[in-house]
Amino acid sequence: MTTRPITAAVDGTPESLAALAWAGREAVRRGLALRVVHAWRWEPHEAITVDRDGQARWAGEALAEAARGVAERHPELEVTADLVEGPPVETLVGAAEHAETLVLGSRGHGAVVGFLLGSVGQQVIVESPRPVVLVRAEDTPSTEAAGREVVVGQQGTPEDSADTLRFAFETAAARGASLRAVRAWTLPPLYAYSPGSLKLLDEAGGLEPYEKKALAAALEPWQERFPGVRVTQHVEMGSAGQVLLSVAQRAQLVVVGRRARRTAVGARIGSVAHGVLHHAHCPVAVVPHR
Repeated sequence: MTTRPITAAVDGTPESLAALAWAGREAVRRGLALRVVHAWRWEPHEAITVDRDGQARWAGEALAEAARGVAERHPELEVTADLVEGPPVETLVGAAEHAETLVLGSRGHGAVVGFLLGSVGQQVIVESPRPVVLVRAEDTPSTEAAGREVVVGQQGTPEDSADTLRFAFETAAARGASLRAVRAWTLPPLYAYSPGSLKLLDEAGGLEPYEKKALAAALEPWQERFPGVRVTQHVEMGSAGQVLLSVAQRAQLVVVGRRARRTAVGARIGSVAHGVLHHAHCPVAVVPHR
């Protein structure tokens, strides 16, 4: 079986360099190679006198310098660098197909930056077949220190959240970190109740016990697979995004599932992932549902 690398996309911004540093540390922890990619496209402009070849040379030199820096910090790490010309979304989604995880820089409280302007970053997250981690410029190794937990949001059935929980448990195990699994719930409208759902709720003893049992059932196979990961089960009434953000203050990483949907104006990620990406102060991993 071919082992995929951790792939970091760089463009020279502080956010992308923080993402590269994060990816380097994660690759070392997991014993994986690191691929550094610069998605480059020539943009002729009357205010820029450098021709296409000159721009390509600058991009290549910046890429080589970034890759050299992470290799010097981690001499044991296998690092490769690729300057890839093409449309940003297609280029980065293509890079993700061959990666264990794609790591990007994020400004936070706004859109992903650099070559991911406007809706481009969202499209990459929506279309990526592999998990995407967003890292802010202020991220440092100290946020991964002992005592900081990995937080994962769990929704739906065990099958719905399997990929998200797998990523969270693997990450926590590689870091020797504890894991906080969060399931938020709200009161459904009266018309949402059916005889079948009422029977299940009655057997569980009410809404909150039902949600606790649902979370425990989703976690059970992963706790058996990763017995060394200490897990806190967190069930709280409220919107999923707000509950996750409230516990993310003490997290080194937040992991959420991706519920992408298509609209007339393009692809959208779910409201929970959207809110966490914009407001969490730690790196955020978005894991696609297969």
